Amino acid sequence: MTPGAPTTEATPTASHPTGDHDSHHDGHPDRDPPGTAPTPHPGTSPAPAGRAGSTHVTTPLIIDTDPGVDDAFALALAAASPEVDLIGVTTVFGNVSPELTTRNALRVLALLGREDVPVAAGAARPLVHPQPHVSLAHGPDGLSGFADTLPEPTRGPDARDAVTLLKDLLEAAERPVTIAPIGPLTNIALLLAAHPGLRNRIERLVVMGGGVRGGNITAAAEFNLWSDPEAARRVLVAAEVPVTLVPLDLTRRCAVSTAWLAELAGSSAVGAKLVGLTPDYLAAYRKSLGWDGMALHDAVAVAEAIRPGVLQVRRHPVEVECSFGPGRGGLLVDERLRSADAGGIDIAVDTDVDGLRGFVLDRLRALGAGQ
Repeated sequence: MTPGAPTTEATPTASHPTGDHDSHHDGHPDRDPPGTAPTPHPGTSPAPAGRAGSTHVTTPLIIDTDPGVDDAFALALAAASPEVDLIGVTTVFGNVSPELTTRNALRVLALLGREDVPVAAGAARPLVHPQPHVSLAHGPDGLSGFADTLPEPTRGPDARDAVTLLKDLLEAAERPVTIAPIGPLTNIALLLAAHPGLRNRIERLVVMGGGVRGGNITAAAEFNLWSDPEAARRVLVAAEVPVTLVPLDLTRRCAVSTAWLAELAGSSAVGAKLVGLTPDYLAAYRKSLGWDGMALHDAVAVAEAIRPGVLQVRRHPVEVECSFGPGRGGLLVDERLRSADAGGIDIAVDTDVDGLRGFVLDRLRALGAGQ
């Protein structure tokens, strides 16, 4: 995820890290008409992120990712959470080349002591039309130039490609699997096209992507959807499996300050390594938005995968703009229709922001505690 966006958002600080009150740019619920309060994910209640919920059954989780600084934090959050069983990681082009995203995923998992998790390389380009690579927010290697400070993996990527690994994991799982796609949606579109019979093996997709009220890579488009609009349309508009979309509007509100990062860095060697990956990402936010902090876009989506209902959602039909005009990759949300009968996907619109930040910090501080 790249920061580039309108420059009128509030500056994150230790006391006000998100620009929560900038309703014009971040889709704050104050913009919504009276009597239209967000609803939790079906079958859940919206509990603060830091509060323990019911964890009777461990949820099998696959993360489809393009690491990326915020992706690294998302992987760490999943590894630190007993509510989920991280059974696989698939990589895709995006923040950097697929060779680098795969290497970065392997290195992050080595840091986390989770080299048991298979990592398979996926799509190297969009489904239909090549898209120029423009994201430098994460640095030349995707991790602010500090990928080599992470442990050298003792194993390489899985011999299977991403779609084959996804298929095999879905078939082998004892219960339906949650997939968290936090990069371009190319691998997921290919999976659904190649193996339609496996749709019932997917509990839901928790997707980080899109912006209801504008983008970050262009005025209209968020980076993940812009990177492969045709794939995004295939996944989000067809909605052949349940989808929870976690858009830019909400993830920006959950941004963390440099004080938050300093607290994490002082907690353990693992925390210090994670924070050590952030300089270029922080610099990009400082330059483009004037923030003293950064958004952990992908970690917000993974938090919802870990604790369903921690984000409040509304169901709307959506479209993804696939033309070659200035709106390419933009998310179009039909906010006129909110009935479940209208179809569509669940769009995350609100959360206990402070509770979510606290939940992520507590989980990440526990990684490697005492080291």
